[in-house]
Amino acid sequence: MHIAEGFLPPVHAAVWTCAAAPFVIHGARAVVHQVRENPRSRLLLGAAGAFTFVLSAIKMPSVTGSSSHPTGTGLGAVLFRPPVMAFLGTVVLLFQALLLAHGGLTTLGANAFSMAVVGPWVGYGAFVLVGRLGGGISLAVFCAMTLADLATYCTTSMQLALAFPDPQSGIAGAVAKFLSIFAVTQIPLAIAEGLLGVLVFRVLRSVATPELRELGVFRLFARKEAVDVR
Repeated sequence: MHIAEGFLPPVHAAVWTCAAAPFVIHGARAVVHQVRENPRSRLLLGAAGAFTFVLSAIKMPSVTGSSSHPTGTGLGAVLFRPPVMAFLGTVVLLFQALLLAHGGLTTLGANAFSMAVVGPWVGYGAFVLVGRLGGGISLAVFCAMTLADLATYCTTSMQLALAFPDPQSGIAGAVAKFLSIFAVTQIPLAIAEGLLGVLVFRVLRSVATPELRELGVFRLFARKEAVDVR
């Protein structure tokens, strides 16, 4: 998912930066609002950011110019909603670019759009859908984590395909090529991330139930007696 520094053409890097910027700015405001309205959520906010940082720092070589790893954004999206993760995820990517040489500054916008914008929204959408369909909260968290990860890599594949279309089959062929290469490592990683997310959420539920209730995490599962659901 981390597209390397200087790998994208300048025009593409600029376009993705412009596309991600409104979400990140809105996310920064959402974080400020969250802290003001619910000061007790600061610890969980920090934990969500740290969780994303640690998981997304696990780097496995993949497509040339990119890498495969978990993302960790699905859990934060479940706890705080996607706008908050747009900001937290971008901060994580910035520190990784500066400290770990994962990704880069010129590709920060593209990486943020895939991991901090698209991933959290898809993950949160899956969480809400499972809840409305009557599924348990553990299943909802699993789907959120897994699909947030996969959505990130689908977006990265599209970004790379737009920048480097296949000479014969064009952008569509390039998307298929990048997706097929990513799938080898990313599908098992996404499933593992989903299972890890369920375990982490159960720990949070056991030590921070009041805070989770204040955040509205259980609202879709109220009829299932949220604290005791699967």
